Amino acid sequence: MRLYFRLLSFIRPHLFTLGLVVVFMILSAFFDSASLTMLVPLSDKVLGQNKIVLDRPLPEFLSGVIESINNTPPLEMLNIIVIVILITFIFKGIFAFARTYFIMKLSQLVVRDIRDAVYRKIQNFSLDYFTQSATGHLVSRITYDVDIVKGTISAGLTMIYNILTILFLATIVVYINWRWAAMSLIIVPLVAFPIVSIGRMIKKISTQAQEKMGDLNRKLIETISGVRIVKAFSMEDKEIIKVGNHNLAFYKIMVRLRKRALVLGPFTEFIGACGGAAFLYYGGRGVIEGTMSFGIFMLFLGALMSLIKPCRRLSEIHSINQQGLAAAKRIFEVLDAPIKVAEKKNAKELNVIGKEITFENVSFGYDEKLVLKNINLKVKKGEVIGLVGASGVGKTSLVNLIPRFYDPIKGKIKIDGVDIRDVTFKSLRAQIGIVTQDLMLFHDTVRNNIAYSRYESTDEQVIKAAKIAEAHEFIENLPKGYHDVIGDMGVKLSGGQKQRLAIARAILNNPPILILDEATSQLDAESTRLVQDALDNLLVDRTAFIIAHRLATVKKIKRILVFENGEIVEEGTHEELLKKNGVYRKLSDLEFLP
Repeated sequence: MRLYFRLLSFIRPHLFTLGLVVVFMILSAFFDSASLTMLVPLSDKVLGQNKIVLDRPLPEFLSGVIESINNTPPLEMLNIIVIVILITFIFKGIFAFARTYFIMKLSQLVVRDIRDAVYRKIQNFSLDYFTQSATGHLVSRITYDVDIVKGTISAGLTMIYNILTILFLATIVVYINWRWAAMSLIIVPLVAFPIVSIGRMIKKISTQAQEKMGDLNRKLIETISGVRIVKAFSMEDKEIIKVGNHNLAFYKIMVRLRKRALVLGPFTEFIGACGGAAFLYYGGRGVIEGTMSFGIFMLFLGALMSLIKPCRRLSEIHSINQQGLAAAKRIFEVLDAPIKVAEKKNAKELNVIGKEITFENVSFGYDEKLVLKNINLKVKKGEVIGLVGASGVGKTSLVNLIPRFYDPIKGKIKIDGVDIRDVTFKSLRAQIGIVTQDLMLFHDTVRNNIAYSRYESTDEQVIKAAKIAEAHEFIENLPKGYHDVIGDMGVKLSGGQKQRLAIARAILNNPPILILDEATSQLDAESTRLVQDALDNLLVDRTAFIIAHRLATVKKIKRILVFENGEIVEEGTHEELLKKNGVYRKLSDLEFLP
């Protein structure tokens, strides 16, 4: 129940809309029930041409109404009933439409807010969260799970309407014969027990269904984004089978879920019909014996039978709510997950680097395994640093600490003496440009990809950045130039073209600090030359960290740091490091560098 109330807390910003929902639900439920009362004068006075008879005293107001009806000629009463029925059903239709519309609107507003909240939280997570959570499962939370919650919100509001309808109908039933109404309570435990027990099963199966959908989403994202690899190894048939298996598993879960949900409706309807049959027998005897008029009995039976529909709907709503609560639990797992790298409430703006970046006794690791140990490093403004070493020794981890993608386990990183944990993310990351071999380009135009960090940039500024990045010429040759859409991950471009777009993006951002993660390692000779020229233009007057997987990239750099087992073991120029005959010399010999 706590989970359900927490879900409903998203309604709080939309109380006005909720108020409209409640008003229209009350009016709609009233007119739904009131329309049944037309059975009394129609059956007794018009068709039966008898007086309305009820074997119990009535309030003065109702006695006056019944007396007036009994004294009205049948034909005149028929005219009145026809007009009242038309007016009643006009209002009933209006209020039913308004009720349904505002329930739909409110549920869509809540779902919008939940989806925004989940996506906002995902964007605020540090990178360590994404190493533990599959993309497909996160996408499933935002799409499939949130969509199920929408059904729960709608069902919860509809439940209020059904309860109101039951109260109005029950009032009619109790007023006509409270003893018979009391007997009908025997039905309640017969219906409640299977609803609760089946509801528990539905919640459990629904959780399994949501997990299967996450698996399916994960596989779809992997195979669609990695379609080149799939085709390169002729794995289409294998992947079709794998996705088909995930899809089949989801189908089986959903069939089990729906089967159990569908059981509730016929069961509750049958129990209600049994009760209705019993009251038909006893009420029929009352009509025959003259203790109750036929119209009053028809009203009682009509109200009683009308109770079956909202009662059955309540059982269906219970199963929908159980599915929604399972989805809500997965959503709140994301919303409640801790953010390990968070901005301080009183964080201040960081000034543009004026002197240096320092690492003071910095240690860092993943899952309690250290990859950096007691790093002490000082990098002056405008200095270019090369980072080399075997894979997994901590080079990328070191540079990922600078923009605070992660925080050190121990130690501090300072820019001009200011701990980067004391400044805002925006002011820190505005000073840092990153170009890696694993590029992220969007399904958008060339212009918008270059201007991603500065959407307010003019076309002239974008073109200037592209020229510096040696990208203007190939962009101009595209069918629509700067307005050409490059496809998902820049699929329409070559590797070198993608790299130059990424460099143009960094140039436009004009960051004083650069992080380059071997931007030429996967390119051919011509593309490497063009990209290297672009990088040389980018490096002018900037503080740079260049991760090199090939030593040829850093041969000309004046300060090279050599990493081994998470520590800086050597430092110097290319020539100085070769003379030491240490780790760098071994790496150089493997590449056959002079």
